[in-house]
Amino acid sequence: MTKTVIATAAAPAAIGPYSQAIRAGNLVFTAGQIALDPATGQLVPGGIAEQTTQVIENLKAILEAAGTSLHKAVKATVFLRHFDDFAEMNAVYGRYLSPEGTAPPARTTIEAARLPKDALVEIDLVAEV
Repeated sequence: MTKTVIATAAAPAAIGPYSQAIRAGNLVFTAGQIALDPATGQLVPGGIAEQTTQVIENLKAILEAAGTSLHKAVKATVFLRHFDDFAEMNAVYGRYLSPEGTAPPARTTIEAARLPKDALVEIDLVAEV
């Protein structure tokens, strides 16, 4: 199976030996995204709602660069710094990934001891092209 690297300036650049996403067959696998502003490379100000919004906007840009969209996501993994943030994260997540009339992706959510740059949330997706 051929792997195709997906990269876009509309999302934070990879800062290590990884790709923003890889397309393999009819699936796109994103790297985990934290709430980095693509223009500055810094975490967006605010709490879990603002960070979740930025994370999903970054994922949206990557998926669009791959020729797909959030609505074609089939699997999500959510890493939370504090599980107490679940409800607020889930509200933002639901607006993007489970709008009325669409089937939400399967999801795993875990609490992580620490995330890159001390972010509050990190999410990765698998989507169909």
